[in-house]
Amino acid sequence: MSANPLDRPVEKRPSSVALEGRVLFLADDAELLRRQLEGGEDLEFTPELRARLRDQISTDEITPAYICFFFDEKLGEFPYLGLQAKGANGGQEAPVGSGSVRAGGFVCSVAGKRRGKGSSREQSPYAELMAGIKVVVAESIERIYGENCQNLGMLVTTDFGVVDRIRAGEAIPRSEFTKGADEITRQIVEYGGLFEFNAARMQGKVSLPEPKALSNGSTDDGRRPMTLGEKIFARKWVVDAATERVGVPWTEPGEAGFFRADLRFSHEFVTPMAAIFFEQKLGRDAKVHDPGSVLFFRDHLTFLHKAMSQERIAAGLLDAANQLEVKQREFAERQGIRLYGEQMGHAMGSEAICHSKVLEEYAEPGMLVIGTDSHTPHAGAVGALAFGVGTTAIFNSWITQDVRARIPPSFKVVVTGTPPPNVTAKDYMLEILRHPYVRDGHAIGQVVEYAGPAVEALSVDERATMTNMAAEVGAFTGIVAADERTVEFLVEERGMDPARARALVEGMQSDPGAHYAKVIEIDASKVRPMVALPGDPGNGVRIDELAAPVPIEIAYAGSCTAGKKEDMDMYARVFREARDRYDGRVHPGVKCYIQCGSVEVREYAREQGYLELFREVGAEFIEPGCGACIAAGPGVTVRPGQVSVSSQNRNFPGRSGPGELYLVSPYSVAASAVAGQVAGWKV
Repeated sequence: MSANPLDRPVEKRPSSVALEGRVLFLADDAELLRRQLEGGEDLEFTPELRARLRDQISTDEITPAYICFFFDEKLGEFPYLGLQAKGANGGQEAPVGSGSVRAGGFVCSVAGKRRGKGSSREQSPYAELMAGIKVVVAESIERIYGENCQNLGMLVTTDFGVVDRIRAGEAIPRSEFTKGADEITRQIVEYGGLFEFNAARMQGKVSLPEPKALSNGSTDDGRRPMTLGEKIFARKWVVDAATERVGVPWTEPGEAGFFRADLRFSHEFVTPMAAIFFEQKLGRDAKVHDPGSVLFFRDHLTFLHKAMSQERIAAGLLDAANQLEVKQREFAERQGIRLYGEQMGHAMGSEAICHSKVLEEYAEPGMLVIGTDSHTPHAGAVGALAFGVGTTAIFNSWITQDVRARIPPSFKVVVTGTPPPNVTAKDYMLEILRHPYVRDGHAIGQVVEYAGPAVEALSVDERATMTNMAAEVGAFTGIVAADERTVEFLVEERGMDPARARALVEGMQSDPGAHYAKVIEIDASKVRPMVALPGDPGNGVRIDELAAPVPIEIAYAGSCTAGKKEDMDMYARVFREARDRYDGRVHPGVKCYIQCGSVEVREYAREQGYLELFREVGAEFIEPGCGACIAAGPGVTVRPGQVSVSSQNRNFPGRSGPGELYLVSPYSVAASAVAGQVAGWKV
């Protein structure tokens, strides 16, 4: 047998699968869940039960952040620990206990719409798999979560008809789980996972779909106008990995292939698990392909000890979390990979949040960037195609430097008009997120292209807020066409030669006549400061439409979405005005935290005098890191009912503690801190 694991023979899995075990219905009813998990009851799958299935289950609920400190089969003890369901008194409860899914003998898990939205964490499907779940059924399934399941060898379907077939012990053809899938996905399912498929691919056993632009010898590069996303996919299509042939004249939605990644990054929540997969499959001495195009970040957990309860510390969770840092650092050293770690010789904190640094220093127009975080689209602000992937996908990219994708359709959001001076890109996003096309899940898996005069007027920082929150849209990614603003950013922020910057921008716009699945128009002049009510970023209303005042105890200003230079400008503008006009400061009943995205942003804030201003008005400045956004730093709620207002990107249940989290813009979070209640900045 060959010493190279990739040369070992790999074969397809059996053509059909018969499973022995129970079906778990993730209902929006705590008592129904307990009857299945604790009482051993097998519910009849009636239309009434289907109507009660939980919609919008996020990966934060499948595996809360603290569960992701584990990265091996121990995860099987913990699926659905954060799942919220209605209790007998009408309130929300978390009825799933540790070990209950595994002990229940379940092989299939059933839910409603938008299952697996939110974070790209592969710990979620891996926890389900290790608990015995082999099949995931839902009315609709988010892209990254679904791909993660398939990459791990789990079966996913939106066909509720398989439930009765599983219960009957029927041998179900694997083809039932690949209906409508592209050729690559079909073969990944047949081989039982992405690594196994890639091994077969390297052994010449699989058939890759031929790009339509090259079929029958065609080289017509003018066959169809393309969106910006399609253009970048065309440039990065790996036609022949053996000869390094990359690029085709044109592409269209629905085509599937492997695409060359210019940049691959991961953070400490994911790198250790990917490193274990890498070493288990290839051996400890195996080397990552082109480590110069790989980045690691220690950004999520640098403040964890300030937010973790003593109960969890006593349970060993802080020690488990610290091992993530150790594993990532050791792997980075062995592989020669650049690690943005904790600051040395300074106050605690990270050198940078991954998204902040990728945009500040690395992403360029036309690049294809992959990262193990759902907010990887942040880099789309400069016309890069940046999207999130899971653990298995990133570890496979360390071997091949490419990533599989099915080219998604694009939809366009056109923002016209001139906004009021207190309206920001965040307000645009909260308006977009409540649009029926987005709210009802029609945008799932599509590329959202932001355009129109109001978007063109935005800085790259503000554009990044919109592309970042493509994750909340459920989109494949978000992107803004490169233009003169992009050139200014590359020259002024990066020190790039103007001629090179303009060359990168050239052609990085959608073609006239490009096709969009949907075009949404937003009139910026009619947008007002927005707030997303607790539970989901799509729960947006105008702040001035709130039925009653909402007193707050915490105001958190930061995260990758709102820890950029221009965000610091906004916080400072509101606080300076309050101080200078009426000696205003942070309300005595509010704790206000301001956290930046990188050391570079911190130094900008220092140079502008903002750090002193924040101190004067009673706000606590925090060094770079993810922090409260993932319940891992100052700014988290600590009890149910405690109210927080934040400029971060999402407010799923439990995302930032057990309290109630309202999402607003940077202007509004500062205004709320001063007012002591959810408030917009009144200009």
